[in-house]
Amino acid sequence: QVQLVESGGGLVQAGGSLRLSCAASGDIFRLNHMGWYRQTPGKQRELVATIHTVGSTNYADSVKGRFTISRDSAKNTVYLQMNRAKPEDTAVYYCHAYSYLGTDYWGKGTLVTVSS
Repeated sequence: QVQLVESGGGLVQAGGSLRLSCAASGDIFRLNHMGWYRQTPGKQRELVATIHTVGSTNYADSVKGRFTISRDSAKNTVYLQMNRAKPEDTAVYYCHAYSYLGTDYWGKGTLVTVSS
């Protein structure tokens, strides 16, 4: 089992910055990659960014050049640095992890609100 705990959500003005953190615990050695998804009411959860255990990253087109995903292996923590935030970035952000055994893990989510 893997547990994911997000933090860092809140209110930010458009054009501002925010950093989300996701602390992983448990069987983290089984993880293939981790990432962030987001969801707004009435819409499907969508991929924001992922980072593989070997370090490669992937971003949604809507956040490329503005958001950066990174990790601190010593702390078992993945970060999402959100720069030049836009009102359309407002959503609940979920930390996600995928194991080599094919299991998905999710955090409970953290709300990000970008005011215009």
